[in-house]
Amino acid sequence: MTFPYKLVATDLDGTLLRDDETVSARTREALKAAAGAGAAHIVVTGRAVPWTRHILDDLGYEGLAVCAQGAQVYHAGERRLLTSLTLDRQLAGLALSKVEAEVGPLALAASRDGLDGEVLVGPGYRVQEGPRPAVFVQDPAEMWAAPLNKVYIQHPDLDDDALAEAARAAVGNLVDVVMAGPGVVEILPLGLSKATGLSLAARRLGVKAADTIAFGDMPNDIPMFAWARHGVAMANAHADLKAVAHETTTSNDDDGIAVVLERLLRES
Repeated sequence: MTFPYKLVATDLDGTLLRDDETVSARTREALKAAAGAGAAHIVVTGRAVPWTRHILDDLGYEGLAVCAQGAQVYHAGERRLLTSLTLDRQLAGLALSKVEAEVGPLALAASRDGLDGEVLVGPGYRVQEGPRPAVFVQDPAEMWAAPLNKVYIQHPDLDDDALAEAARAAVGNLVDVVMAGPGVVEILPLGLSKATGLSLAARRLGVKAADTIAFGDMPNDIPMFAWARHGVAMANAHADLKAVAHETTTSNDDDGIAVVLERLLRES
């Protein structure tokens, strides 16, 4: 019997990364063993490349990574973007006006396109602690001055799920809206998802959806689970993702990826 998958797709935050933003020795060893059994590892994250690169470097990661919710396919070994999809800023502005007409003023941040694209943070937007580079701007117009891959929205009263639901209802078919983590609701190009980026990367690797096992924790991982043959939700995952997962493993802090990979390696 051989290892049943050729591709192991992992989200980062809340999945591959522990809450302290490190990858455990056990998980590193499990991924290495899976690679030895013929399964490539691919990172599939909502983070844009500048917020992902230091993690890939720490892992000694040389392959392809899917970043910015699928907008970017990045070759880590060559340090170059293979694909990059940007958000139509006019459509995004129109979508935001429709959302604000329903729920009131939003706090905004925006992720600029490119290998060194900054995240611009507007007044009132709450930035999570960590090593991620952000530039604070007082004039929201500055956010729209260069190509973007996504816009982040926050509301003073609505929680993440309620904001995402209200935004989706308001924007219609102008853009997509996804909840990607605590305090992280994003506006994306219509039709973009982790699945679109992963399918592009997999095609370059000569691997099919039927060859793929995927790990995640948030609603933005739902399309990836629908694309892959087998979806594994972390114990700490959002209920919406658990509802569509094939199985649930232990949490990101309890080596949930390693638990599953070790089992598959034993069985193969």
